[in-house]
Formats: sequence, structure tokens, C-alpha cells
Amino acid sequence: MVDTGRARATLAKRRADVAAMFDGVAARYDLVNDLLTGGLDRGWRRAVVAAVAPEPGQRILDLAAGTGTSSKPFADAGALVVAADLSLGMLQVGAERQPQLTFVNADALALPFADAAFDAVTISFGLRNVEDTDAALAELRRVTRPGGRIVICEFSTPTFAPLRWLYANVALRALPLIARLSASNPIAYEYLAESILAWPAQRPLADKLAAAGWRDVSWKNLTGGIVALHRAVA
Repeated sequence: MVDTGRARATLAKRRADVAAMFDGVAARYDLVNDLLTGGLDRGWRRAVVAAVAPEPGQRILDLAAGTGTSSKPFADAGALVVAADLSLGMLQVGAERQPQLTFVNADALALPFADAAFDAVTISFGLRNVEDTDAALAELRRVTRPGGRIVICEFSTPTFAPLRWLYANVALRALPLIARLSASNPIAYEYLAESILAWPAQRPLADKLAAAGWRDVSWKNLTGGIVALHRAVA
């Protein structure tokens, strides 16, 4: 029997491990994220909404939506949003908190949607947790209509050298310690720090998007490059 409250993913990113880890932190996930980022995550999510620019009737896939916090603004704008996630625990918490949203259990490597089903797809702080980034980007391309767009919000590499050093050697190292005071599974935040350090910088991720068939790839740095917003067209 898996103790999901203490489950831990590794950089191998096996889907069952990742799902179990997020199941274990689902109840306090949004609160802890807000505390650990000092509220910066709210601004990052607003930037995602602005980049997607949802309109009434548009079909939007919000992958790795967790509890639906990132999906609600799209629904509020009148879009037809699907909040998809691998973690059943996150989806259950989301369905309780946001019963008006449509939640779907979905694997980024085998999405249960038809070709060209969406006008826009987006994933915030989730692509880093997928076993095969290239395959996930290709799968997202498959379910996006021609001319549709993708917006990826993910931790990245600070552009200013002193900030980059402080971020990697101070902030990320302190993350698990801070999480022990507020999180139900601080081990999960050790994985978070490790996965951020191992994640590609802005240009390599843009190259992966282009290789997966996306065009007009660009990115915008947020908070000095601690987070990057990548955009492209199908």
C-alpha cells in the first residue's frame, strides 16, 4: 500500500510516482504555493490568462490544472475550459472547490481528446513533471486546431547572474526547509527544487516546441526569468 501522504517523485518522473505525490499534497497545494512564492504565483497566473486571451465560446485545455485554480479565469471569461490533471487527488479537491468546472483525469502523453479539439492549450508548472517533454509537446500540438496556440508557464533560469546564483544556491535549497513548516509532504518540495534545477533554460525549451511542430515560438521572462512564459502557434 502506497503512503500517498509521503510519496515522492524522482527525476525519472514515473507517472504513478508523480500522481501519488500530488495526491498527497492536494488539500494544501494552493495555500502552500502562495506562501512559498510570497504571492508571486498570482501574478504569474494572471500573465498566463493575458497570454491565452480567452474569449467566450473558445475551447481551452488547461493541462496539469490541479485543483482548477488556473482554469477558473478562463471559465469566468466565457471559455469552455477542460481542467485536466494526472492526479486524482488534485481533481477531487478541485471538483469540491470548483464544481462549475469540468475536470478530466488525463495523461499528458496520451490525452483523451480528439485531434484539433481545442483553440488553445496551456500548462502551468506541470510540463516539468512529465516523463517525456518532447512527446507531451507533440501530444498538445495534436489536440490543438491549426492556428490555435499554446502557452506554457514554467520555472526557468534567471537571466541576471547574481539572481541566478541566489536562486539556485539559496532560495531553492531553502525551499524544502520552508515547506516543512507548512506542507503536508515536505519531501515533495525537495523534488520540486531538484526538478527546477534540472529543467531546460528558455532557449532549449523554445527549441523543443519548434521540434514538436509549433511555430512562431517566443517567450517572456517573469520575475527576472525565475519563471518563463513560452508561446507558440499550431
